[in-house]
Amino acid sequence: MPRETEPNLNNALGSILRKMMHGTHLRSENTQVIRGNPGLRPDILIAAPGRSPVVIETEYDPALNAEAEARERLGLSIIDHPRPIEAAIALRYPVGLSGVDDLQRALSDARLAYCVFTDDPRDPERFPESGWLYGSVSDLADLIRLVSVPQKAVDAAADALERGIDRVAAVLDELDETHPGITAETARLLGMVNVPQTRRMACAIIANALIFHERIAGMPDNAVKPLNLVCGPEVSNPKSETLGAWADILGINYWPIFAIGRDILQQVPSSHAARILRTLELTVEEVASAGIENGYNLTGRVFQRLIADRKYLATFYTRPESAALLARLAVAKMDGVDWSDAESIGSLRIGDFACGTGALLGAVYDQLASLYEQEGGSPAALHQVMMEEVMYGCDVMPSAIHISGSTLSGSHPSVGFGNSRLYTLPYGRQEEGSFAIGSLELLQTSSALTLFNTTDPAMRTGSAGEETASRIVVDIPDDGFDMVIMNPPFTSNTKHYDAEAGVLNAAFAAFNATPQEQSEMAARLKQAAKETSYHGHAGLASAFVSLADKKLRSGGVVALVLPFTAVNGSSWTKFRDLIATRYTDLTVVSIASNGQGISFSSDTGIAECLVTGRKLGEDEKPSRRAKFISLGRRPASLVEAAEISKTILSDSTTRSLEDGPYGGTIIYSGTSQSGEMLDAPISDHKNGWGAARILDASAAQVAHFLSKGDLWLPAKPKALELPVARLNQVGKRGVHHQLLVSDEHKGPFLKAPPSPTATYPSLYNHSAKDERFMVCDPDMSFRVKPGMEKRGIELWTIAGRAHLTLDFRFTSQPLAAAFTEYESMGGTAWPNVNFPNTQYDYPFVLWCNSTLGLLLYWWHASRQQDGRGRMTVVGIETLPILDLRALTDDQLATAQSIFDEFRDKEFQPAYLADADPNRALLDHRVVCDLLGFDEGVYEAVRHLAAKWCAEPSVHGGKARPQGAGLVV
Repeated sequence: MPRETEPNLNNALGSILRKMMHGTHLRSENTQVIRGNPGLRPDILIAAPGRSPVVIETEYDPALNAEAEARERLGLSIIDHPRPIEAAIALRYPVGLSGVDDLQRALSDARLAYCVFTDDPRDPERFPESGWLYGSVSDLADLIRLVSVPQKAVDAAADALERGIDRVAAVLDELDETHPGITAETARLLGMVNVPQTRRMACAIIANALIFHERIAGMPDNAVKPLNLVCGPEVSNPKSETLGAWADILGINYWPIFAIGRDILQQVPSSHAARILRTLELTVEEVASAGIENGYNLTGRVFQRLIADRKYLATFYTRPESAALLARLAVAKMDGVDWSDAESIGSLRIGDFACGTGALLGAVYDQLASLYEQEGGSPAALHQVMMEEVMYGCDVMPSAIHISGSTLSGSHPSVGFGNSRLYTLPYGRQEEGSFAIGSLELLQTSSALTLFNTTDPAMRTGSAGEETASRIVVDIPDDGFDMVIMNPPFTSNTKHYDAEAGVLNAAFAAFNATPQEQSEMAARLKQAAKETSYHGHAGLASAFVSLADKKLRSGGVVALVLPFTAVNGSSWTKFRDLIATRYTDLTVVSIASNGQGISFSSDTGIAECLVTGRKLGEDEKPSRRAKFISLGRRPASLVEAAEISKTILSDSTTRSLEDGPYGGTIIYSGTSQSGEMLDAPISDHKNGWGAARILDASAAQVAHFLSKGDLWLPAKPKALELPVARLNQVGKRGVHHQLLVSDEHKGPFLKAPPSPTATYPSLYNHSAKDERFMVCDPDMSFRVKPGMEKRGIELWTIAGRAHLTLDFRFTSQPLAAAFTEYESMGGTAWPNVNFPNTQYDYPFVLWCNSTLGLLLYWWHASRQQDGRGRMTVVGIETLPILDLRALTDDQLATAQSIFDEFRDKEFQPAYLADADPNRALLDHRVVCDLLGFDEGVYEAVRHLAAKWCAEPSVHGGKARPQGAGLVV
């Protein structure tokens, strides 16, 4: 059978790709396409308006020259396109394609190998760094779309836009000094107070509208003037001309973008407006020169930089790569959608009830449009129904809704639409005196009263100023959504009162709310969130989870960005119960990075996770399991996010937590490891899901078995029996420190300095320099308040010598458990543990500070911050520990002897447990002398210590001292 030539394959591949990439100009095996080099013949060249050209260089496997040829194409300019080639793909054809009869069918079924080069032609970046990606022609088409958007150009345009906003914000600040009534009215239009942040937002909205204006101008079927004719240097009255042009645009559509922008501009005096508009006209020109379209969420990214109230709203911007990863995982779980049918897609309902700048809605939109395009459809044909019916977004910030509208509308600005489903919801004190809590009002209703009607021109009445402020009631039905995707606010409502800041209820302290207003909104939420998964310590995000569940239909998909405490924090128990019992096909993605980049959002240092799942259908039972993905780093590009999601979704043989200490299923990008996957049970709602955010899954598997009473160490053929029990089965934990000293909780004690003769001593606070030895001195004493002697005596009955840390900084603190010579109370850092047999104190402290005890502490604790494990006083009750009741009298005596040996031995911080000679000696004493295992088990425990210390959640990126290696 004759061998098919590579040109024949290229032509066939080009024909398939052409059907999958609507609106692109695709050429294969053509000369006369490279400017200045007409004889050069790229194998396949793809170009589209507004995007960078992409070239594909192909060869049969092993493709010795394809990579070099791809690199050589970077930076070349092509005829009839303004941008140079900024991405080049090297592709290997399987040798088996050389003898097929039907090339297109064979290519459609083939597993192709490829890599992509981007960036500087002199020093191109290759993805993957080594090895090859594998996928179908559809995957290749997806890659082409992604790499045709140059990230550096997006960043440059965003920087230019922010600089312009900063310049014109100074004009409004000046206006605020001379005419504060005008800026106050501007703030009122935005539903905010008159502060510099609000004025910057107002400028961002005007700038964004101008960018959109420039894109619309010159489109067919409209006579909208370009910017230089309405606010350029030669225009005598830029405000009047701009408002006139915006009136023409509003006559077409685009209300979410231009309505509030127009109302803001109307408030500004003509002289100040002229300075603003002329400056921003130059800014728009600078942005346009970067060749970046507004549809790439440009203004959304800038807008997020301007939000100063994130301290209390905690609305951190979801990074584009993170949004793409979450959206892809979520869309893949949607059942029953015909991606080739526009009507089927148009019948979907997608909601984000904390939409912010629309990053997540935009990512879902892109994925739906991409799937439709791969089936041969035109994404522009979906745009109207996507804007009018499919995408629902709610937020408390009118400026955020404006940006969300821009994010979604920017995909196809030439396609008109009528109403949209983007709503600003009331928040805080209302004019009639009531209080509103934004989208969370929907916990008790299926309709909402919007703050501003910026979405539906047909429902507008009155003058221009009244149009935007008109309220309408919108229907957001329960059980009506096919997907709810959110990155909700994380703020909890339990921050203690700060007299200077006036913060009583942090969850409602945004927009300069008074303490009374904060309390009123907190009470409103408490009423609305009855019988939901909301918990005050978990914060607003837990209430938004219940809202998502309420709005999803059976079979619908939930997709959430949550704080990592949702995985194992004690206050998130009801959330885990909800997810485990009402959802299936669950995926939890977290980042086990090297001390940095542990969140999926921008500008937050706390660990986050992505949770996706499908709500159970009728008569469907939950699996009570989830696939846990721990990434080595946050996806650095859209291409990497796409590759990770593809690998997660295509895997069908994920190793489970119960398979033994063999590690998880590796996620590869080429030959580089991106992370691990582990299938694990999620039925233990109270104690959390420990299988998340772990770099080496074998450490999780050892911890899992150990918590069940089996010591199964890596490289060992079987598990050894080891008695393990929950702490509350063996002893009794102390009380929360507030029950000791807080007036609010009727604490019977007053704090006093430490004293060797104190009646009620306490180990209260952390002091790393004083906690290097297992025996610690109390750092405080208590005195009984008059009239509360009885209560004081009652609490003292549970005092003890053993103490367990609640906030374990592995990077600086050596001890998980401490010992005081005499009975003492606990405190904020060291609640005491009381055992029925005081001889238990010694093995308890030894066990907790050994490698096996440290591992179980880490497994049980919340790992939201790198280098730190945290528990609550209630959470320590279920900490798995050595079952001290199973120890013989001889073992208890041995434990006391070992303890006496270690009284004066200094320990290094826990993250150096593998390199600490005294920790190694302690392991030997515990493993061999106390528990009776052999030297081989001890050596395996020491290697386990090295695995544990290599976990980013343990070392937190902190550098190890020079020469700190494993001590066996």
